[in-house]
Amino acid sequence: MAETKIGRMVLGSYQTNCYFIYQEDKKRAIVVDPADQGRKIYEALLRNGIRVEAILLTHGHFDHIWGTGELRESAGVKLYALDAEKKVCEDSHNNVSDMTGRPYTVTPDEYLKDRQEMTLAGIHFRVIATPGHTIGSCCYYFPEAGFLVSGDTLFAESVGRTDFPTGSMSSIVRSIKEKLYLLPGETKVYPGHGDSTTIEHEMQYNPFTA
Repeated sequence: MAETKIGRMVLGSYQTNCYFIYQEDKKRAIVVDPADQGRKIYEALLRNGIRVEAILLTHGHFDHIWGTGELRESAGVKLYALDAEKKVCEDSHNNVSDMTGRPYTVTPDEYLKDRQEMTLAGIHFRVIATPGHTIGSCCYYFPEAGFLVSGDTLFAESVGRTDFPTGSMSSIVRSIKEKLYLLPGETKVYPGHGDSTTIEHEMQYNPFTA
């Protein structure tokens, strides 16, 4: 089986991590959270011979979704998000884009369920609902590759803010402790902002879940 790899682009004024997950021999990728530069992502991957085959959202905040329209149109692919995030993706107040002066909404092609198993671009992953940062925040776990894309749920020794619409501190802590901390300790965690970490490190050193 080909090795599944993950690449990162840090985009926009909010330094959002956009990830592309791919297998080198197949030259096709899943893009997670296209930030605000969908066309740039598409062209950068195309220059490297990688075709975008799907777009996943960890949640619907503006700094993660502004690039969805450009990328979806350029690549001609489907956009996916957790079903509970519908009220965030499709509402410019809830996704905080109206506060930036650039209101934006997006309607995914398909809403996913908690614990749903999927294979896109030949890559298998599991959807993990992690409400707290937003009501429909989720993480994507790639068991064969041993990594998790955590969005703004779990950061290196921190957690996502919960003071925006639909956020809840008690929910985010419960999501991390009751779902993410059940993953193998060596699981690499790739968050929506900042550097990567591991489940084991966060269990030991994250002050929010101590």
